[in-house]
Amino acid sequence: MINKQKLYSIVLVSTAMILIMMSIASAAPFAYVTNSGSDSVSVIDTANNTVTATVNVGNEPWEVIGTSDGTKVYVANSGSDSVSVIDTATNTVTATVNVGSIPVGVAASPDGTHVYVANNASNNVSVINTTTNTVTATIEGLNKPFRVAVNPSGTKVYVTNIANNTVSVINTTTNTVIAAVPVGSSPTGLVVIPDGMKVYVANCISNNVSVIDAGTNTVTATMDVGKNIFPFGTTISPDGSKVYVANGNFFNGVGTVSLIDTGTNNVTTTVDVGIHPLGIAAAPDGTKVYVVNGNFFSSKGTVSVINIPTNKDVATENGTVFANTPTNKVVATVNVGHYPSAIFISNYRLH
Repeated sequence: MINKQKLYSIVLVSTAMILIMMSIASAAPFAYVTNSGSDSVSVIDTANNTVTATVNVGNEPWEVIGTSDGTKVYVANSGSDSVSVIDTATNTVTATVNVGSIPVGVAASPDGTHVYVANNASNNVSVINTTTNTVTATIEGLNKPFRVAVNPSGTKVYVTNIANNTVSVINTTTNTVIAAVPVGSSPTGLVVIPDGMKVYVANCISNNVSVIDAGTNTVTATMDVGKNIFPFGTTISPDGSKVYVANGNFFNGVGTVSLIDTGTNNVTTTVDVGIHPLGIAAAPDGTKVYVVNGNFFSSKGTVSVINIPTNKDVATENGTVFANTPTNKVVATVNVGHYPSAIFISNYRLH
């Protein structure tokens, strides 16, 4: 017969754990920003858009990604040929993984078991096992690889090659390049839509975005995003309906974000942000987009927070449609370190 006191204790503990997990799930996540000029990562609490921690990493950290369970963040240190592994519960570096020469881009597999690192100077991609934090494979055949993206099923990795204006397609089972897709001039950022059927590529020098059909590995559309604005970073809304492109505008400094409707492949909105925007990421709930402004000429960079319209933002009262908050506008600016370059927003809030 079960002891009633013991049963009561089990129920209390179980209820407490459920409440804790509900609290974690409902709380706003953290954003991780690489500060290339100050060799650090700024941790932003997206609940109040304040920096809560600064983590020292390797030299000239360029891009950052996290595992799907939210427990680890991987930072490509382009100046020290390594990847720093951050424990998100303590915001400390727990491992350093040596990779190829000048690592810049990083991406994680959907199951969180592998991280792919684009090594720009050694023309290859390192594959890191996230359980052991060791390089288990090196994929050759790239040409000044810059950024990396993994499709939702984890079967393909896409890599932009700046030197020959292509996107390489890697089979993750064999860790080999199976295709090279010609795109625009100096492709940098890229993103795969949630159904895995299309890849959007920002072509920095040709000032446009290429759309790759993932089934045929061919470009099916190209859209201009402006003259001399240098599209650089990309992100996508959680529902896949919108792609956001950070336009660096390195001549006069003032940057923008282009919003592309993935249904029509048209640029529908342009939002002014900070100086020299590079990295960009969408919040998991789709209500905000965070844009990293490199601001080359300042000792401090910033992150612009754009409010995104949702169904909750529009209501009807006495037949009048009104917005509760400004939409497609910068609603906050967060100060971070020197020359920030990239951002990752976790799906989890663990600390």
